[in-house]
Amino acid sequence: MHAFLTDDDKWRMRTDLSEISEPLRKAILFKEDKYFYQHVGVNPIAVFRALFKNLTKQKRTSGASTITMQVARLLYPVPRTYKNKGIEMFRALQLEWHYSKDEILQLYLNLIPYGSNIEGIKSASVLYFDKSPEQLSLAEIACLSIIPNRPTSLLLGKRNELILQERNKWLNRYLKGNLFEAQIIEDALKEPLDAYRHNAPKLLPHLAYRLKTDFSQKPIIRTNINLLQQKTIEQIVRQYVAKLSGQQIQNAAVMVLDNETMDVVAYIGSHDFTDGKNAGQVDGIRAVRSPGSTLKPMVYAMAFDKGICTPKQHLPDIPFTFDGYNPVNFDGKYNGSITAEYALAQSLNIPAVGLLEKMKHESLTTQLSKMGFRQIKKDAGKLGLSMALGGCGVRLEELVAMYASFANKGMYRAANFIDYKNKSKNGERVITEASAYMLSDILLKVERPDLPNNLATHTSLPNIAWKTGTSYGRKDAWSVGYNSRYTIGVWVGNFSGQGVPHLTGSTIAAPLLFDVFNYMDRSSNSQWNVAPETIDLRYVCSETGLPQNTFCDHSSMDVFIPLISATQKCQHLSSHWVNMDTTESYCSRCLPDSAYQSILFDNPPANLLAYAQHINLPLNVPPPHASNCGRVASDDVPKIVSLSDGLQYLLDSQDDQQLMFKCETAVGVEQVSWFVNDVFIANGSPEDPIFYKPSKGSLKISCADDKGRHSDIKIRVAFF
Repeated sequence: MHAFLTDDDKWRMRTDLSEISEPLRKAILFKEDKYFYQHVGVNPIAVFRALFKNLTKQKRTSGASTITMQVARLLYPVPRTYKNKGIEMFRALQLEWHYSKDEILQLYLNLIPYGSNIEGIKSASVLYFDKSPEQLSLAEIACLSIIPNRPTSLLLGKRNELILQERNKWLNRYLKGNLFEAQIIEDALKEPLDAYRHNAPKLLPHLAYRLKTDFSQKPIIRTNINLLQQKTIEQIVRQYVAKLSGQQIQNAAVMVLDNETMDVVAYIGSHDFTDGKNAGQVDGIRAVRSPGSTLKPMVYAMAFDKGICTPKQHLPDIPFTFDGYNPVNFDGKYNGSITAEYALAQSLNIPAVGLLEKMKHESLTTQLSKMGFRQIKKDAGKLGLSMALGGCGVRLEELVAMYASFANKGMYRAANFIDYKNKSKNGERVITEASAYMLSDILLKVERPDLPNNLATHTSLPNIAWKTGTSYGRKDAWSVGYNSRYTIGVWVGNFSGQGVPHLTGSTIAAPLLFDVFNYMDRSSNSQWNVAPETIDLRYVCSETGLPQNTFCDHSSMDVFIPLISATQKCQHLSSHWVNMDTTESYCSRCLPDSAYQSILFDNPPANLLAYAQHINLPLNVPPPHASNCGRVASDDVPKIVSLSDGLQYLLDSQDDQQLMFKCETAVGVEQVSWFVNDVFIANGSPEDPIFYKPSKGSLKISCADDKGRHSDIKIRVAFF
């Protein structure tokens, strides 16, 4: 598919023994060395005959060179003298001692000259006849067998008439020598000679240059590329990018992986290797880019395996601060309490970051490093929670291998770029089979916001699990999909790094993914994601996604991993003692002897309560605690969420910047008080922020609620 010059600027393509056909072997031996398999490297009879002729005619008329002696001369070229002829004979004996006859013939066919910078029969076959040696006709074999003796005068493409005459002479000699059937030789004599110098094959340039560098000592590198599929996908990509060029989007890359073998069967590094204007020689499959949301599936899969959530378990999608990091959703909106499967299908940012915080971002870094994410491994000490949203560098080939592990039920194997004889089917388990099933079930859903509008009602959508991603600044659009047979990854953007306002994974990359998948696997509409025995089903409360409690009225069916998934029951309601007109609540210490009742009230987590109050969402919360009760609860202390404990905040001294104090409190809190270095600053409601102009240095910030509970953090303030 692709040939390169040698270091000495020769076209010298290695001819394997399997490429030496029987007609080629017979023709070469008939012309050059009929007794090749009988002598030991030197033919004594031929030597004495040549010596007698040369002496009687007083000039060199015959060299008596066997094929082995010619190999010795080609390996160690020296002037032709009687002394060097003796050395040549000695070298031939050495070659016969060390190599088999077939290996010596192979050496000969690899080294014989064909004029210009072409050496070896394979180079001549490819460059003059555009085919491999084993595909040569008898007439073509005869041509290539006579040229090495006169490579400058018998130059194909320039002296074809002379070569045709010489070829037919030798074909007639084959006939006299009964070397081949008469009819085959007659057909060969009639075959025209229209050979000319072809360009060397230059298919698959990105992968070819890559493999040439990675396997510089291998003369022949065999890939797993399906050439028909490769060319077709190249055409699909080229046409697709041509349609996008008017939108200032100039580049795309696609990689196709066979899930069973992990063979790379198609590799398109760019839409056009020759497009110098748009850096077409850049390999988009190896380029390090921001992955956008494409790492989120691994975050959810790991969360399933750690028992942090199940598909229908609810996660908060509200304004949140994670140690100073404030992620926002792609559309800038918030959804409150939503299921994990909805959060992943909608590619919401805040739930993904929340899950990553719970299981520590280092676990994701470690996992991806083991799976061959080189840039992540290199930058491991610098990465944080933003990884879930694309705050790291990945390569398309790494993403495709990761998604293939989802297709392979959680088993990871590296992609095979070359054809290994003994391919290992053993992999490393990165997620459980149960987690892979739950993840694929979510990603298989078609009713998703990242489905392009123009494809929403398309009848030929492939039945694949897929995910899109868009990097910050709209510089990279991703879409990766898989079924049981293939995993395909698509990147679209500009190699220059130029962002485009309308460049998104859903609108730009996903249509190309579907086009390629529809070509590669038209039968992908069958059901392939089968539930493993390691999962089970249970009823959960529709309000929280947790196992039902006695007060849960609405339920749904959810999958879970026994002994792994959380088993605590739903607590979306809690029972409180209140007076008869529900204006005051009691605890066990202040509970009166009579005139009270037990009522169920909404019991959202503190962060969801604060968000509900902020958007004026009506909640049935318990009334204030009895004013005459002296008990102070130690749990549900107010949580300061606008600042992070232990961090330093750098403020602009010229801009009169202030710090914002904001907290989350338990149900029933109506007022909080703020203190800085134990000095009172202000009172306010839990949902309203307080602004404070700080001084330089260390600050202790305290928040106390009207139940007497409080929390503290310490920060440092500096100015520039």
